[in-house]
Amino acid sequence: MRILVILTGGTITMVRNEATGALRPADTDTFRAFVPELFTSSVQIDMLPFEPLIDSSDVNCQLWEKIARTIEKNYPKYDGFVVLHGTDTMAYTASALSFMLRHLTKPVIFTGSQLPIGVLRSDAKENLMTAVEIASEQDEQGRSRVPEVCIYFGSALLRANRTTKRNAEHFSAFESSNYPSLAKAGVHILYRTRLIHNEPADSRLQVVTACDDRVAVLRLFPGIRQDVVHSILSTPSLRGVVLQTYGSGNAPSSEWLYNELVEAVSRGVVIVNKTQCSTGSVEMGRYDASINLLKAGVLSGYDITTEALLTKMMVLFGEYPDDTEKVKTLLQQSLAGEMSAEM
Repeated sequence: MRILVILTGGTITMVRNEATGALRPADTDTFRAFVPELFTSSVQIDMLPFEPLIDSSDVNCQLWEKIARTIEKNYPKYDGFVVLHGTDTMAYTASALSFMLRHLTKPVIFTGSQLPIGVLRSDAKENLMTAVEIASEQDEQGRSRVPEVCIYFGSALLRANRTTKRNAEHFSAFESSNYPSLAKAGVHILYRTRLIHNEPADSRLQVVTACDDRVAVLRLFPGIRQDVVHSILSTPSLRGVVLQTYGSGNAPSSEWLYNELVEAVSRGVVIVNKTQCSTGSVEMGRYDASINLLKAGVLSGYDITTEALLTKMMVLFGEYPDDTEKVKTLLQQSLAGEMSAEM
């Protein structure tokens, strides 16, 4: 059993400089020294640090492509992958990878930590060791038990594209409000097998890395001004907008807002309705306050997360640069378990 641990950066890859007290990126030998037991098990662990390691605030399409290509290159040699990543944008990166890596039959487990690995009370060691254990776990038929892109953090294994960072202070930093956890780690790791997606055993990995970042998030709020909305929707070359609405997908009934949306849609901008609530789904047409959105040509995001919707848009626009209708169709379908479109 061979697992590749990919270090991209983040708190989990940092150690404290004993002389200055400042945090600095750890080299591979230093990192290994903090978790020696990880390299004495029956599982062969190889580590691949990116150069340079980056703060997760600097994540972009280029990093997602680099991770995807690294996994593609090493896919035949390893049984599973663990990606170490900063927590602030982990849900974005992991969601993006769930759309880039198609027909997976091996685990890709993202994890990180709230405290650096060298700190006494750090959560890094437990998160890393359990992520590796999950990545190496096989079922009775010798297949990977969790052949999905996931996030493991604070005792919970979550489907990556259902996940949002919810807390900057607690060790349980992530939540999956609209889909149950795939496993819980305690004395034993309890897998919820019926919730885990499995591709046919003979599936071949397909990697799509084209990514178009000409998208935006427009969050509605009481008193929002037309010039603010107009400035976003009229952004040159804009292709897609995540429209964050109220409740089950409601928006102000202002005529000016309707007109701005109609004008943007007529120019080919794809606008998807995403509720600001962390739990629940968009239900277009349930209230009068969402009728105008339907009439304007706004699509429903159902119960998808903002992170998954935004990255899904970026990957689809990159894959189909000249076929907006194809993108609109696929945005209404669940491609990697990211939403319940039948709701």
